Amino acid sequence: MSPVTALTIVGAGPAGASAALGARAADPSLEVTLLDRADFPRDKSCGDGVAPHVLDLLEGVGVTGLLDDREPVTTLSLTRGGRGVERLMARPAYVVPRTVLDARLVEAAQAAGATLVRHRVRDLAELDEAAVVVGADGAHSVLRKALGQPQGATALAIRGYAPTPAGHEGTQRIVFGGADGADGRGGPQPTYAWSFDRGDGLANVGYGELLRDGHRAPTKARLLARLEELLPGSTAGGTDWVGHHLPLSTAHWHPADGRVLLVGDAAGLVNPMTGEGIFYAVATGLAAGRAAAEAIAAGDPASAGRRYARATRPILARHLRHTALASRLCRSGRVLDAGLRASARDQRVFDDLVELGLARGRITPSLARALATSYLAPTR
Repeated sequence: MSPVTALTIVGAGPAGASAALGARAADPSLEVTLLDRADFPRDKSCGDGVAPHVLDLLEGVGVTGLLDDREPVTTLSLTRGGRGVERLMARPAYVVPRTVLDARLVEAAQAAGATLVRHRVRDLAELDEAAVVVGADGAHSVLRKALGQPQGATALAIRGYAPTPAGHEGTQRIVFGGADGADGRGGPQPTYAWSFDRGDGLANVGYGELLRDGHRAPTKARLLARLEELLPGSTAGGTDWVGHHLPLSTAHWHPADGRVLLVGDAAGLVNPMTGEGIFYAVATGLAAGRAAAEAIAAGDPASAGRRYARATRPILARHLRHTALASRLCRSGRVLDAGLRASARDQRVFDDLVELGLARGRITPSLARALATSYLAPTR
């Protein structure tokens, strides 16, 4: 029998650790168990970007100074076909290997009173003794499958670590695929390569693209070749190449009622514009932990899902509609170009796009006007 308790969280990544932090902040006496199949620290394939909004959320449950020893990344560069924009971000971000970030979050959860147990959950039935269960078990979630919830669109990405090119320190670089409406090989936008400086002489480099129904997934060799085409020289000296699937969010996300709550990647919450998932993981994890604690304290564990939906609606409902629309628009290279030109002209437009891609932003009226004006303007 697997170890279970009042609240059992399956998966101890950022979403699971945040659920534990949220629960213990809401009820410091609540028994919380984190189950994970791996020991920490452990690697996880990811772009490693951490938006400042993530740190804001964690400070709300008493986790401060988490990344004080890491170098902030101040600049974001976006290019396509040799044109683009490079600006300072309104607030610095961080690029932190998941071996570091996840271990620190787990330690914070344990310091808050959660118990970490190494255990691989293979079926929801193992957790019948838990009052409430949080599924934070990633893109291939066992609990999502057990609940019969379908998976939507998926992207595939590859990530490695390589020396940061000279002149690109303190910068996150994204290069979008080339041909209008496609990546130059008939695939839909968005496809992009990235190089994110970690601040320690290495950069997280990678490439991702949307998987299409009825088409075979690209091989590791093809992904690396596309990365090298978009970011020449970026794979030189690269190591630790790992592929991963990204379950992309949709316009409508509704947490199910009941005692089982899905968070982060397990809930299919990855920004379809950028592939960013850490903000969603922490935001939904905290909300799920609080909802679970409240439901258990009320003697009504089955109300956890309803409480979770109520808590996440103001955070994500409108935002997800806007990212879904933006993602569809970005499948047109012409729209992407318009966005890059508008961002190059106006810092506010750039900032709005960053918010939309990294946290809980939306298509603001000023952003919409700037995009329309840029899209309709004659180009040379």
